[in-house]
Amino acid sequence: MGRQVLAFHISICAGILSVAAIISANLAWGAAWAILAVSTWIAVRVWSHQHPIPMPYFMRWGLLLPRGPNSASRLNKILEPQVGERILEVGPGIGVHALPVAAILLPNGILDVLDIQQKMLDDLKRRASKAGITNIVATRGDAQSLPYPNSTFNAAYMIGTLGEIPDKVAALRELRRVLKPRGRVVIGEVLIDPDYVSPRALEEKAKDSGFVLKHITGPKFSYFALLRSAAE
Repeated sequence: MGRQVLAFHISICAGILSVAAIISANLAWGAAWAILAVSTWIAVRVWSHQHPIPMPYFMRWGLLLPRGPNSASRLNKILEPQVGERILEVGPGIGVHALPVAAILLPNGILDVLDIQQKMLDDLKRRASKAGITNIVATRGDAQSLPYPNSTFNAAYMIGTLGEIPDKVAALRELRRVLKPRGRVVIGEVLIDPDYVSPRALEEKAKDSGFVLKHITGPKFSYFALLRSAAE
């Protein structure tokens, strides 16, 4: 965990220094910093794929950066949350997507959020309380063994989370188990994330877990994918 986080920060800092050097017309230093940024970023991606970990709480600031094609409004277009539904988000972080989805489900719908880090859940609950959103139920748990009965949810989604889970197929199978018949799952991924899961890799894992990839929206470097049970 330590070396991945350290390398990530080195990559970000080197990238900033590279841009600053290029702007000040110091091309040699700009190139040197750029090489360091790229090499450390590659190391982060390799280590993240070999040893997946959740985003550390102290790095939550990154969740507030603009999402572009992975924005909350675009999620709602493919997820299509409805008033009164019960929906699950796995790995909500501080609630960038959770709060807008929960607001749509009001007045009698529920958004369950599950995260392995209690600090993330506590932060999310504070933000929800401040926004006056009262229909979020937070649970600490592991995506590979969801603490919910079969056929509980109308829909579920994960944004930038699947790649952080060691056994991704097990996590997807768990989502299929807790979904109601004809339930839907949305997976969101961004290339800049060290744990990025490509559309091709997602399709393979979806097939292994009993899902079919029905639709992808957005560019490959920042997409949402809609999954449904292969039994439908």
